[in-house]
Amino acid sequence: MNQVGRADATVDAIVVGGGIAGLVAARELALRGLRTVVLEAWVAPGGAVGRHTVAGLELDAGADSFATRDGIVAALATELGLGATIEAPTGRGAWVQLPTGAGTLPRTGILGIPAHPWARDVRGTIGLLGALRATADRRLPAGYGTLTSEGTPASLGALVGARMGHRVLDRLVTPIVSGVHAADPNELDLDTVAPGLRLALAAHGSLGAAVASIRASAPAGSAVAGLTGGLHGIIDALATDVVARGGRIETRARVTAIARSGSAVDPDPAATGVDRWVVTVAGVPARSGSAAVAERALHAPLLVLALPGPAAADLLGPLVPALAQVRPETGADVVLATLVLDAPALDAAPRGTGVLVAPGVAGVRAKALTHATAKWAWLAAVAGPGRHVVRLSYGQPAGPPGTDPATPDIAGLSLAELTTVALRDASTLLGVDLDESQVLQAARVRWSQSLPKPSPAHRAAVAAARAGAATLPGLAVCGSWVAGNGLAAVVAQARTAAAALPVPVEPTRG
Repeated sequence: MNQVGRADATVDAIVVGGGIAGLVAARELALRGLRTVVLEAWVAPGGAVGRHTVAGLELDAGADSFATRDGIVAALATELGLGATIEAPTGRGAWVQLPTGAGTLPRTGILGIPAHPWARDVRGTIGLLGALRATADRRLPAGYGTLTSEGTPASLGALVGARMGHRVLDRLVTPIVSGVHAADPNELDLDTVAPGLRLALAAHGSLGAAVASIRASAPAGSAVAGLTGGLHGIIDALATDVVARGGRIETRARVTAIARSGSAVDPDPAATGVDRWVVTVAGVPARSGSAAVAERALHAPLLVLALPGPAAADLLGPLVPALAQVRPETGADVVLATLVLDAPALDAAPRGTGVLVAPGVAGVRAKALTHATAKWAWLAAVAGPGRHVVRLSYGQPAGPPGTDPATPDIAGLSLAELTTVALRDASTLLGVDLDESQVLQAARVRWSQSLPKPSPAHRAAVAAARAGAATLPGLAVCGSWVAGNGLAAVVAQARTAAAALPVPVEPTRG
């Protein structure tokens, strides 16, 4: 990976942000022969698709799978030479932890909305009364529950509650939405988190039939997949490809401002003869307390902002006045605790590939648990019998009064304290007694602004940013805050945004 060449102050394209959105956009630009530089403030590219080594195992430190819909991520992996490493989960199924105990999650559904409420795995979790109530969905008018009393589109939670009842909402949808979006389904815009579901409901007359129709049109096989060796391998492949095509990736490079040519930052556009972007970069010291690195300016006709929403809005604010009125959601502050355990009792995968946690489960602070060695055959083979990798996520929204909310001080715990909490939660969620003597090593990763909540207010901010960016020549905005959560959405939107940028009249030559 190339992290040098910083004397080149003028390039064809600058990408701010080295997460998967930024790297995908940079590759699209490099494929068109454009000299591209990626600026990443962290010590390594990757963002939420990171890696770390725990007890000698190289593991994903963020996302470990991608949605297989439309084949978007699989196609990218294949282009990068990783097609043979695409691997489906083991198929053991997942569970949900309710205040009343553990139950299985439906194997066919969308965000927990069941296509068939009387299916055994669904009925076992929502009960007979829940299945009876959910059946009413097929007898209700197609438009029932789709609008609020004010005539605005109903949220995901309001729609599910109105059509299928609160057992489906509380026991299936809320745990899954909390795990995927770290948000309350009553705060989520339906069309953002489940595109096409509203139209399918109108066409088929019931929510269950709409889910069934969407699932039937999906490709056969698992709804998600990963990569042998870990999903982080796609970051290495993207970075290598960008550099091989003449791009460069600078880490510890924090962007503090952007401006157009002819502004106070760049008073002499005639220096290049073309309109350009001026990006002010401050180096991030390698160690705390180190001397500050002098700011410098990079110039390019094309600019891609691939940052979290609030950071992108801060840079765009001076150029897009509408962003003063609306702000993107900050997203959840997520803490991931990884435990590598010597626990032969887990060889039987007692809770399948993992457990999602419903609100109100006493004594459990995690929002989800992934039994990674039960989920991925490659990892089980590398770890060996009796050694298990368990990942617990913290950061779910607070539940209703009287429930046990996500604890706001979880990010302030020491690693030892977090390990104690995670081990206790894992024991409860897996139904197996675990103790500290079985912990071979633990690790913690904290993600800030990682899961933007797709609320109506957030959609308004995205619309303002898109409209403003459209008035600024040579600018594209990408990332999960505009694309939606999930690698499939992020990759597709980043490729489209970069492809829409025009080739400069006179590409920069080295």
